Amino acid sequence: MGTRDASDIKKFVRERYAEIARQQTPSCCAPRSEEATTCCSPGAQETSYARRLYSREELESISVNIPSLGCGNPAAVAELKAGEVVLDLGSGGGIDCFLAAQKVGPEGRVIGLDMTAEMIRLARENAEKLSLDNVEFRLGEMEHMPIEASSVDVVISNCVINLSPDKDAVFQEAFRVLKPGGRMCVSDIVTQGELTAEVRESLEQWAACVAGALGERVYLEKIRAAGFVEVSLEGKNPPFCAEATTSGIEAAKGEGIANITVTAYKPK
Repeated sequence: MGTRDASDIKKFVRERYAEIARQQTPSCCAPRSEEATTCCSPGAQETSYARRLYSREELESISVNIPSLGCGNPAAVAELKAGEVVLDLGSGGGIDCFLAAQKVGPEGRVIGLDMTAEMIRLARENAEKLSLDNVEFRLGEMEHMPIEASSVDVVISNCVINLSPDKDAVFQEAFRVLKPGGRMCVSDIVTQGELTAEVRESLEQWAACVAGALGERVYLEKIRAAGFVEVSLEGKNPPFCAEATTSGIEAAKGEGIANITVTAYKPK
C-alpha cells in the first residue's frame, strides 16, 4: 500500500477537503487539478453528478448548497427506520446525514463525523438552514471515533474509508460503536487490478480517492476481520468517470477501479 507516512496523508487530505468546504464548488471526489483523478468528466455539473446518486425527490428535499463528494447512496441501501441512531463517517457537507435524518424522523438521531473543521462548520450551517434538530456534527477521525461504544444502530459512509491509511482501525471502530445486531452500509472505491507505485505514493491520488483504495477482496476481508458477519456486496459499478480516465485510473491494470456498496452486521 505504499510507504507514505499516515500523518502526511491525513494532513494533505484534510487540507484538500478544507479547501473544498471553503470554496463550496467541489468535484465529486476531489477538487480538480492537473494531477488528481476526479470522478466527474471535465465540465460536468455537480447537479448532474448528484442526480446519478440520488433521486429527484431526495435532491429536492435538500434546498441548500451541499457538496456531493460520494460514489453511492448508502442511506438509501441501509433501509433506515424511524427512531434509529445513524453515524455517517466522513460526513462532509452533510448531504447523506440530512437524507438519513428524514428517514429516522424526529425520534431518531444522526451523527456526522468528519476530521475537517471547515466541513463541520459547513455542515452545521446547512443543518441550521434546513431546521433539522435531529442531526449533529462532531469533529474527529474515523480511526478514533468520539462515539460511545454500542450506541449506534447504523453506520454509513460514502467514498471516505478509502481515504484512511488505517482501514483496519476504521472497521474496528465501526464495530465498537454499533449496538449488537447493528449494521454498517458503506459505498466506496476499490481496485480491480494493481495500481502503480507512483499512484500509490501520490498525495494527490490519495485525496482523489484512488491511491488508498484496496482490492475488493481485501476490502471485504478487512470488514470480516473486524468481527462483522453477513458481509454482502449490494452493488458494484464502474466509476462515474468513464470519459475522464486520467492518471490514477489509467494506472490500474486489469479492470481498474469500481464503486461498491457493502452491508455488514455486528452479531447480536
